[in-house]
Parts: sequence; C-alpha cells; structure tokens
Amino acid sequence: MKSPFADSAPPIGQGFTIPARGGIRHRRAMTNEPFFSRDGEHYIPNRVSAGPWNPDALHGRVVIGLLAHAIETSFGGPDYVAARLTVDMYRLPDFSPMTLETRAVRDGYRIKVVDAEVFSGGVSAGRATCQLLRRTENPAGRVWTPPTWDAPLPQDVPPQPDNNLSLNGMWTIRPVVGTMGTIGKRQAWMAEVRELIGGAPLTPLTRVALAADFASPFANAGDAGLGYINSDVTLYQHREMVGEWVGFEVVNHGATDGVGIGECWMYDTAGPLGVVTVCALAQKRMV
Repeated sequence: MKSPFADSAPPIGQGFTIPARGGIRHRRAMTNEPFFSRDGEHYIPNRVSAGPWNPDALHGRVVIGLLAHAIETSFGGPDYVAARLTVDMYRLPDFSPMTLETRAVRDGYRIKVVDAEVFSGGVSAGRATCQLLRRTENPAGRVWTPPTWDAPLPQDVPPQPDNNLSLNGMWTIRPVVGTMGTIGKRQAWMAEVRELIGGAPLTPLTRVALAADFASPFANAGDAGLGYINSDVTLYQHREMVGEWVGFEVVNHGATDGVGIGECWMYDTAGPLGVVTVCALAQKRMV
C-alpha cells in the first residue's frame, strides 16, 4: 500500500498557488483552528471536528475530506479529474488519532481507480473509492443538459442570521431559497472557514469533498427536523471546483422503512459542477 504522507505544504501564514486549472491562484492561509493536526503519519482530530449526533464523535464531513486528501496526495495530479468519489461511513470515529491507507486498484494512463481506508485508534471507520479520469477534449457535437439554476452568486446573497446552520462555525453558509425545517425548494451556497489539516491549504478536491456531506441534511431534513444520518456520500464532478463557494440545490429525497436517499446538484461560481447523492438511516431526531 502506498502511504499518503509524502505531501508538503507551506506553513500557516504563507500564501499558496493552485495550478492554473484549479480556479483561485492565490489565497491566504486560514487562521481558524483546523479540523486535524498532523503528527507524523497520524492525524489528530481537534474538537472543532465534532459532529451533531455525538459530541465525542467526528463529523462525517471531516472523514470524507481526510479520505479525499489521502487519495489526492497519493495518486492525484494535474492531468486527472477526481470524477467520482464514494465514501462508506460505517462507524462513528471518536477523537483517537487517525491513520490512512491507500491502494491502487488500477493505476492506468486514462483511468485510475483508488481505494482508501481510514482508521480511528487502529479500527477501521470508513473507506473510499475514487475514479481519477485523464483530461482530454470533449467530442464534437452538442449534448442536451438541464437548465442551470437561477441562484444569485454568493457575493450577491445578503448574510442572514445563522440559526446554527453553520454548526457552530464548521463552515459559512448563504441560504438562497428555503432551509432545513421547511418544505419546498432549497438552494444554498457554502464555503469553508478552516483548513482540513493544519498547514495544508485546501485544494479544490478537499473543498468539495468536505462540502459534499451537506447534501444529507439539506436533502433529508423535514419540517420536524433531521431524522436521518447518512452512511455514505457519492460525489460526481466533471471538472475541478473553482473558487471557495459550493452551491447546493436539492433535487431528490425518498424514504421507506427508515431508509432514505437524497440528491443535490452542485455548482460553483463558474456554473454546474456535479452531483452528490447520499443514503441514510433513520436516527434519533435532531430539532
């Protein structure tokens, strides 16, 4: 197995450059406490990583982000797009030190398929599989696509009372239409406010991976609160994210016998980005 720990990043306080296709070219390092601190091959969760279901367990978004980081640092590159990332979350990890393992199922020229697994205190807590597809050119001709959303850009959405939609500052959010606790159309913009790993600037993939978990509460919460905890996330994207803001539009929810699914279309400030889907189990209700 290939270790994902050979990456390097500028220290906190320095700027960094993202490759030309990555959107923003220069960004100051974030000053809020990161979700994880690094100690050799161990990732130490900070308290800001706590999730909503148990104060002694991590939020699913940081697990997803960590797995995406491992895959990207081990097998990513400027010639490839992480077109699909699926994460299975089958155990709520506590605040024990975490380690990662990655393995190439296929390390081809056009298609890379990579598996990753995260361990909390030595116990497996989740796994991911990712398809990295080589960039080329679109074939000739036109293909029908659905109309893009009509949401204003995030800078044109006035800040609103948070009402803990940011889960005590895990992210920042700009609701556009609807919100959890209501019935009807829902659209929102989300941006990160802290690094995943201290000293490692967020990449387009880690940004969108962290954000993707939001599809579960956004699509699955009802007028009585959130009663579902997601056990997976699958993210599809046809290009790298541009900028800091990820847009979510709920397009599907369904549930029978306590098993639910949710789906959101994802956008950035350049336009349509991809799709994120989740499956979820009925859980003690959040209000």
